[in-house]
Amino acid sequence: MSKAIALTAPLSLDQVRSLAAGDEVRLSGIVVTARDAAHRYLVERDDSDGMPFDLGDGVIYHCGPIMRRVGARWEAVSAGPTTSDRMEIYEPRVIDRYRVRAILGKGGMGPATVEALKVSGAVYLAAASGAGALLARKIVSIKRVWKLEDFGEPEAMWELEVRDFPAIVAMDTRGGNLYAEVERRSAEALATLRGKRFGG
Repeated sequence: MSKAIALTAPLSLDQVRSLAAGDEVRLSGIVVTARDAAHRYLVERDDSDGMPFDLGDGVIYHCGPIMRRVGARWEAVSAGPTTSDRMEIYEPRVIDRYRVRAILGKGGMGPATVEALKVSGAVYLAAASGAGALLARKIVSIKRVWKLEDFGEPEAMWELEVRDFPAIVAMDTRGGNLYAEVERRSAEALATLRGKRFGG
């Protein structure tokens, strides 16, 4: 088994372009959570609204974390990925406008995002589903939260510092796509089984 590739956000274009679908990575540095409401906001916002994040060369995490207050600070209870396909209508514009280098989530995304990854130089990283409490342990600090009152806790944008966050490159900058590959192999296997069943 190959060793996981260490990545530290913000990410360089060369670093991202060197990744291939199937690579295992361990991500450290800053990631910003964004779900449906945040993506709509990112597409529609006025640049003068004072958003505190610079998403350039950064990582957007499709995640609605469960947080709790501990004194004056926040602590993550669970921080697993949410289904990425819901953000497909916004993602290409977000990637282009903010020069995002990686999207972190689960389930993959559609053809418009696949094309945006190639054109802009970004990757889609798949995080483990059903491991929210374990992934929350990879968060070493919560830097800030934006739009908490407007969007609510799960939909707000949380700036997180992570260390050795595990993920797999599922969609790369050259069109490599693990999800499409699984579909292709499944279709081939099904065709083979049908052929055997009917004497083909």
